[in-house]
Amino acid sequence: METRSKRRVLPEDSISATKKQTTEKSVLKSKAEPKPKKAKKAAETAQKANKSEEKKVGSTNSPEDTGPRTSVWLMKSEPDTFSIDALINSPDSTSHWDGVRNHEAKNLMKNLMKVGDRVLFYHSNTKEPGIVALAEIVREGYPDHTAFDPKSEYYDEKSTKEDPRWFMVDVKFTRKFKRIVTLKELQKYKDKELSGMKLLNRGRLSVQPVTGQEMDFILSLEQELKEE
Repeated sequence: METRSKRRVLPEDSISATKKQTTEKSVLKSKAEPKPKKAKKAAETAQKANKSEEKKVGSTNSPEDTGPRTSVWLMKSEPDTFSIDALINSPDSTSHWDGVRNHEAKNLMKNLMKVGDRVLFYHSNTKEPGIVALAEIVREGYPDHTAFDPKSEYYDEKSTKEDPRWFMVDVKFTRKFKRIVTLKELQKYKDKELSGMKLLNRGRLSVQPVTGQEMDFILSLEQELKEE
């Protein structure tokens, strides 16, 4: 004999109530869970927002609005105060870069310069200002002790060891340029290859970021000048 499963028969009112509950659950579920297309769109919107935030973070970590972190710097020094030869003759051809008293330049040294970054050593306030050598950052930003010394020309009574206002980095000599790449020579390319170079647009800043393209062009210019 064939065995059939037992099935409970519900009254019509009970059936209607059950259908109504099922429909209400479906509606609630559809409201709680976004449709696939809407969920995908929401995810894409969130992803775009994350990318936007990443760009904002990048802009605070680099002098450039977008792109990779700056790893080349132009640093000015008056040869009568501290020349490239003074750096070469320092112990291990290394010295701290003290005395910077411009907040923008200080922030570059404090927050952005990293060990291994390259430096264009620039002689300023001289008869023939220009880039004279390459150097390298070997210690990242730390408090400038000259600001604590009342006998120093760079003394700042508002700067304390507990709350320093000024910072410096350590720089190590790499090599001298084959010849000086002068400011006058660089200015010839202000409207061309070096149109965005800080030195030619904001000349007074003593510490400046240099792009990779600018660096490559200056090094190639050094070679061209050598051949003349």
